[in-house]
This record gives sequence, structure tokens and C-alpha cells, in this order.
Amino acid sequence: MLDLDTWEMVGRVALAALLGGAIGVEREIGAQPAGFRTHVVLCLGAALFGLISVHAFDPFATGGDTNVQVDVSRVASQVVVGVGFLGGGAILKERGAIRGLTTAASMWVTAAIGLAVGLGYWQAGLTVTIATLIALVVLRWVRRVLRSRVAAQAETVTFRLRSEADPSGVVTALHALAGVEVQALRLDRDDETRQLTVVATLKSRPWVHLDVALAPLSERPEVDEMVVAR
Repeated sequence: MLDLDTWEMVGRVALAALLGGAIGVEREIGAQPAGFRTHVVLCLGAALFGLISVHAFDPFATGGDTNVQVDVSRVASQVVVGVGFLGGGAILKERGAIRGLTTAASMWVTAAIGLAVGLGYWQAGLTVTIATLIALVVLRWVRRVLRSRVAAQAETVTFRLRSEADPSGVVTALHALAGVEVQALRLDRDDETRQLTVVATLKSRPWVHLDVALAPLSERPEVDEMVVAR
């Protein structure tokens, strides 16, 4: 059916997983919501859609005396767009965390697998199915190792200050923490009690023990309570 050798196809899919995983490792180290597994699965899906578009429609090419030509490749493009909407519905944001990215990517690659098998391009569909399962199940421990040893940790810290306290000291101390980056900072004031709350999103390196680094801030005279949300 295809001019492309099966092992060459397998090599292309494997290379796509490798390249997607390399980008995913970089995103994982940066504590981004779409990390290692998401990029692997997404790249696998894109590779399969590419293989389908270039090779799988060859048997359907028309020719001869007729002026009518059916562009069956439009089916693949519409699948990509349609699954994109479905994947967007699987992505949720709750309490500042983004969830469902890997699910959206797996839906996308599953659509590619179904399209491949439906066209009789089962070699690529089977290969990507196995590779996707490896990415979602077996590579889970790789993500765990990356996050525990080399990835930055994103945490939200809330400081409840005493009434009429000046928050500048706490804000300055947060920016001065070694190995800790302040990604977001918000000040909330209770109109009734005049109490200020400092909410900071911090990204810390693996070698930084955030509880230890924040201990001096919790003991500041203007701080009434400190809560770390992980």
C-alpha cells in the first residue's frame, strides 16, 4: 500500500517521541503545566497525522479521463480540528492549577490512531498505540524523578498580616529568598478588619527547602499566620 518501509515508519514515530520528550523534559524542569508526557503524546499524534496525510491516502488518488477528484485528505484535517475542540473541554483550571492537558493530548492522539486504522494504516496505528501507552504509564516514573530531583516546585504561600501592618517587609523578604522566584504576588485587604493578606506564587529549585527558607518570614512581627499550599 505504501512506498514507505514499515521500519522507516517506526523509526520516524520513535524519533518523534524522542524529540517531543526532549522538549517535554525542558518544560518539566520549568514546572510548566504541560510537561514531559504531554509533549511526547502530542508529538506522537502530530507524527501520525503527518504520516497519514503524506502516505495513507495514496490508494485513493484519482486519475484518468474524469475531471472529478475527491480530496479525501480533508477528512484528516477536519478530525484534527474537531478533536481540538474536544480536548479543550478536557482542560480545567482549579485553584490556580491546570489539569487535563495529558488527557486532551491522549484524546488527540487516539483520534489519529482511529483514523489510521480506519484507512488500513494499522502499522502506524499499532506503533503509536504502544508508544502512547508507554508515555502515559511507563514514563510516569520518569516524570516523578524529574519533579523530585531537577524540576522547580511551584507553591502558593499566604501571609495573613496583623491589622494595619505594613506588607512591604514581607514582600521584600520574599524577593530576597535565595533559589526562589516570585512568579505572582497579590495583596488582599479585609474592609472590616483592615487586615492585609499577601498571596505569593513561588517557584523554588529542588535543592531549596521552602519550609526552611520561609521560616524566618513566618516569625516576623507583622505576620499573624503563614499557610503554604502545595
